[in-house]
Amino acid sequence: MNLFVNQTITIYQLKVQGIQNSSVMQIGSAGMIRPVSNLYNTGGYTGAAPPLATLPTVELPAPS
Repeated sequence: MNLFVNQTITIYQLKVQGIQNSSVMQIGSAGMIRPVSNLYNTGGYTGAAPPLATLPTVELPAPS
């Protein structure tokens, strides 16, 4: 049995907090999600990134 779904989706604003490797973002419905992972060197970098500086810690109050 074949089931075809036609949708019209209008998105006025989409905020994505973060996308990491192996993340899946889906809008609408899909019969099958095929994961794809692509890695691109768009900056033409040839070496490793420099180490991060130490970040200051922020003390939070104990939960009440």
